[in-house]
Amino acid sequence: MARGKLRIYLGAAPGVGKTYAMLSEAHRRVERGTDCVVGFVEHHSRPRTEVMLHGLEQIERKELEYRGATFTEMDVDAVLRRAPAVALVDELAHTNVPGSRNAKRWQDVEELLEGGIDVISTVNIQHLESLGDVVESITGVRQRETVPDEVVRRADQIELVDMSPQALRRRMAHGNIYKADKVDAALSNYFRPGNLTALRELALLWVADRVDEYLQQYRGEHNIRSTWQARERIVVGLTGGPEGRTLIRRASRMAAKGSGSEILAVYIARSDGLTAASPKELAVQRTLVEDLGGTFHHVIGDDIPAALLDFARGVNATQIVLGSSRRKAWQYVFGPGVGATVARDSGPDLDVHIVTHSEVAKGRGLPVARGARLGRSRIIWGWLAGVVGPALLTLLLTHVDADLGLANDMLLFLTLTVAAALLGGMLPALASAAFGSLLLNYFFAPPLHQWTISDAKNIVAICVFVSVAVSVASVVDLAARRTHQAARLRAESEILSHLAGSVLRGENSLESLLETMRETFGMEAVALLERAGDTAPWTCAGSVGTGARAGRPEDADVDVPVGDHMALALSGRVLPAEDRRVLAAFAAQAAVVLDRQRLQSEADQARTLAEGNRIRTALLAAVSHDLRTPLAGIKAAVTSLRSEDVEWSEEDRAELLEGIEAGADRLDHLVGNLLDMSRLQTGTVAPLIREIDLDEVVPMALGGVPDGSVDLDVPEVLPMVAVDKGLLERAVANVVENAVKYAPEDAPVLVSASALGDQVQLRVVDRGPGVPDDAKDRIFEPFQRYGDAPRGSGVGLGLAVARGFVESMGGTLNAEDTPGGGLTMVLTLKVTGGRPPVVPDLSAQMTS
Repeated sequence: MARGKLRIYLGAAPGVGKTYAMLSEAHRRVERGTDCVVGFVEHHSRPRTEVMLHGLEQIERKELEYRGATFTEMDVDAVLRRAPAVALVDELAHTNVPGSRNAKRWQDVEELLEGGIDVISTVNIQHLESLGDVVESITGVRQRETVPDEVVRRADQIELVDMSPQALRRRMAHGNIYKADKVDAALSNYFRPGNLTALRELALLWVADRVDEYLQQYRGEHNIRSTWQARERIVVGLTGGPEGRTLIRRASRMAAKGSGSEILAVYIARSDGLTAASPKELAVQRTLVEDLGGTFHHVIGDDIPAALLDFARGVNATQIVLGSSRRKAWQYVFGPGVGATVARDSGPDLDVHIVTHSEVAKGRGLPVARGARLGRSRIIWGWLAGVVGPALLTLLLTHVDADLGLANDMLLFLTLTVAAALLGGMLPALASAAFGSLLLNYFFAPPLHQWTISDAKNIVAICVFVSVAVSVASVVDLAARRTHQAARLRAESEILSHLAGSVLRGENSLESLLETMRETFGMEAVALLERAGDTAPWTCAGSVGTGARAGRPEDADVDVPVGDHMALALSGRVLPAEDRRVLAAFAAQAAVVLDRQRLQSEADQARTLAEGNRIRTALLAAVSHDLRTPLAGIKAAVTSLRSEDVEWSEEDRAELLEGIEAGADRLDHLVGNLLDMSRLQTGTVAPLIREIDLDEVVPMALGGVPDGSVDLDVPEVLPMVAVDKGLLERAVANVVENAVKYAPEDAPVLVSASALGDQVQLRVVDRGPGVPDDAKDRIFEPFQRYGDAPRGSGVGLGLAVARGFVESMGGTLNAEDTPGGGLTMVLTLKVTGGRPPVVPDLSAQMTS
């Protein structure tokens, strides 16, 4: 008998619709005439799922007794006897009740498959055995029911049932997954947006790996030897030209085809000073590659192909993306170019992609180097043309039986001199002129093969030849010099323009400015030093780089004074004098940035003082107004009790005394909040951090709220938290009192706690009017009372004090919307290294 086929609906999270999809598939097969039965499907009292069971034959379940209770499980024997073509078996990772035929439901499914029955089943991604630790680290919940990955991987078909976290939370809030009394707990714990997003990513990656297995199997069956790498590391070589954006986008599309692929954009700058590329364009490309999820790298290297390959191999890259050369056709005489060299030397471990773009063959100018202004290879070619060229030309002319005349011979030699000047500059051209004149004299000017010249005209011709050759060499050298100066000035102007604009817009911090300076000049470390006086020691105001930082300007390779008591120190190499103009501009801008940062700090301090003055003014207003209300009530009650004109009954006296006590408590609460706010503003709050259990503190914080107004759900199994017990109690009390104040009488406030990774969250949930998103931060500011709260309800310090206390202990306090209406205060605290979290498995009872 042939083994049955297994189809699994894999869910990214509980409630995404796996069971509904399975039942829909069953109805489609029944309509096609397939014999399909329900072996075991749990609808969890969900109306829509329950309706889908109508019209399908259901195998009666088997009842089992366990610890005095009756449970039902799938009757494997009954399904085998029925022998349908297809059986529906829900919850593949389910653990059977002790006494069942098999310990796990997936083992039941194996028996059905061996019996030749096709099975359609469901499972959630968090129930896979290999992902148990990952799911626990994300959700804080340890899955007790798991299924071996191999069981799921052997399935003939796996279909992912996916849903966005927002849609799933809406489905939960509408009551389509869980009962109404458990919706808040589920949304606050397992069904958080972060948890659902992480589980969704796990499901997508696991299914993608399964697709890779199918592909490998196909290639093996068809004897395809080449391997497909699921994850690539792609290096993009940038020149600083506009085509870099095209290359980055192309690499991004290549990376999108494989999960986990990385993009590393690298710009290779020569070590001789200012870059030839536009800093503004490089900044744009840096932003683009970072927006696409990649990283930007700046590398110094004179041999660009070698530096690029070294970088690629150093980061373990698998592919290199380069642009087609911008050089014109005649420029290839100077070499094959970066792209061809990289492709030739990449070897079998690196794939090189040459990408076309709009700048192809538009030219990029002659390579102009610093100092010599001409590249090393060009100088070599210039000397070859100036020295070897005349020798070869002489050999050719002396072996060709053609009398061209001395004038034509001089023009040919002059052509080589001009070529030497164009390629190598002044010195090769002068050498070519001198060597060529000697060859003309010896081989072509009568008397031949002698160093004398008999005809005076020939003497004049040779002198003219030397003069023209020297003149041409001078003009070419001057043109190269001017070209170099123009390119340099252009680079300087673009650098200074971009630098000044970014500084004026406040975009650069001191560290980023120093890093730009280090990359621009190819230095190892850059530091901005300052001192208080002429004899005071130097201190570092800011530094960047991996090399040794100079502690004094005289210890640096390059130092630039900035005023009387500030200097810029660069380490790495000695810069030419012509670089100091741009370097001085950088230094001046660094001083401006440092001054602006200090002014900003002073402005922040001024705002803090102004805020303190505002709070003090508000304190006076609170004392003069809000505190007078309880004082007036207390005074009126005391005056009444002391009055001798009225004979008060015991009930009246008790009522007046109760009013005095309530007013005193209220006054004490207001004064306590005012003092706490004053301590927070002056920074005198010093928490005494200890390890405590929440269930010891939270009940004590609820002493001031009316009975029946709060539902408490703080499990004893939560991990211990590192807090100040007194501050935490005050913070929780303020938050709960605020929630009770706005919550309706028929909807008590829910105070619940749960563990999430290395954190514990305490959630205070009310069903009041709620707070708009734009006001969620304002309610934590001092003296803020949202909505139409009456003046007598407080001075608006409760939430401000609570957040201040929580943040002083290293926690956070934020406001969220309560699903269905209301406000939820989320207090997050750090757990200690003691008892690990043990959280109820909410997902164990929730399947779709």
